[in-house]
Amino acid sequence: MADALLPVEDAISRITQDVLPTPPETVPLGMALNRILAEPLAARRTQPPFDVSAMDGYAVRAADVATVPAHLTLIGSAPAGHAFEGLVGPNQTVRIFTGAPVPEGADAVLLQEDAVVDPDGRIRATEAVRLQQHIRAKGLDFVEGQVLLPTGTRLGMRQLSLAAALNHGDIPVRSRPRVAIIATGDELVPPGSALGPNQIVASNSFGIAALVETLGGTVIDLGIVSDDRAKLADAIDRATASGADILVTLGGASVGEHDFVREVLMDRGMDLDFWKIAMRPGKPLMFGRLGPMRVLGLPGNPVSSLVCALLFLKPLMQRLLGLPLLDETEFAELGAPVRENDKRQDYVRASLVDLPDGRHIATPLPRQDSSMLSTFAQALCLIVRPPFAAAEAEGAPCRIIRLP
Repeated sequence: MADALLPVEDAISRITQDVLPTPPETVPLGMALNRILAEPLAARRTQPPFDVSAMDGYAVRAADVATVPAHLTLIGSAPAGHAFEGLVGPNQTVRIFTGAPVPEGADAVLLQEDAVVDPDGRIRATEAVRLQQHIRAKGLDFVEGQVLLPTGTRLGMRQLSLAAALNHGDIPVRSRPRVAIIATGDELVPPGSALGPNQIVASNSFGIAALVETLGGTVIDLGIVSDDRAKLADAIDRATASGADILVTLGGASVGEHDFVREVLMDRGMDLDFWKIAMRPGKPLMFGRLGPMRVLGLPGNPVSSLVCALLFLKPLMQRLLGLPLLDETEFAELGAPVRENDKRQDYVRASLVDLPDGRHIATPLPRQDSSMLSTFAQALCLIVRPPFAAAEAEGAPCRIIRLP
C-alpha cells in the first residue's frame, strides 16, 4: 500500500463503505431519548378520538347562538374524561371543559367569558358563535394507521412526545454502536492528577466520548495505555472481546520511534487500509479493520483528534445507525483575507456571525496550532479550504462546517 496522502472525500468513502446498520432492539419509550428509529412508527389510535372542546365554555347548537343575546337552558356538564350522555336539543347547552367530548347535538362551543348565568339559572350568550367554533374535530392531529415518525428519526423531546401520543410504549431503535477508546502515551495522565515532569493531561478521549454519546453510541473506555507493546496489545484484545463496532486509538499512529500503534494493530490481525490524509489538522490518521471491528487511529494533538473525529468517526457512526451521509457544509463569507493553500485540505477554526439578512460571516481565529484546545473551544465553525485554493479577500465566499 502506497504512503501517498489520501484526499478527505476518498477517506470518508473508504471508511463508510460496506457498513451495515447495527441490529434493531426494542426499548421502553422512557429510555429512547436520542435513539434512532429502526422502523417507522404509525398511529395506533386517532387523535383526538372524537370531537372535543378546545376551550372551557358551553356546548351549544350554533344556530341557537347565531344572534345575541341568546338564552339557553343548562342541562348538564362534561368535564374532561367524562362525556355528557344526553342530547343537546334546541336552545339547550351543556357546561363543557377543554378536552371533553362534544355532546351529541352540539356543533360549537361558547366561551365561558362570553356567557352570563342569569338569576333564573339560564345561560345568556353575549357573543355569537359560528359552526364548529372552538371544536377540535376527530382526527385533527392524526388518524389510526398514519405513519408520522419514519425510519431513521432521531428521537428528541418532540418526537418522544409524539410517539407517546401514537400509543407506543416500546420503541424499535438501532442498537447503540459500541466505540472502544484507547489513549496512548507515556506522557498522559488523567484529569485531576498531580502532573510530574514531562507529563500532560489526557483530554482527547473526553471529547471523543462526548461525540460518541451525542451521536447515540456507547463508549467503552479502555483508559490510558503507556508506550508498551504488550500493554497496547492487551488493550486491543480487550476492545475485540468487548464486541466493539469501532476501536478509536488516540496518538501513536505517526512515524516516530515510539509511535507503534499501527504495528501492534497489524500484529493483532488488522487489515490496514490507509494512514495518511491530505488534510490539516490531522494528517496522520489511520483506518483499518480488525475482524468485524473498524479501527480509527486518530492523531494525538487534541484539535487534530477532534477535527478528525468530526470528519471521519461521525459519518462512520451515522452509517452504523442506518443514517444517510449528508453534506454538512454551508456557504458563508470570509470575515478576513486568507492565504493560498498547499496540497492539504485545511479546516480553519473560525468565529461565525449570522446576520439578519441571512449572510454568515466566518472569520479565521488568529492562532491555528493543532495543540490549542482553547482556540478550538472558542471556534463556532471550520472554514474548509480545498487543496491549492487561491488566496481570498475579505468578503469572498467560502464553505464552512458548523461545530456542535
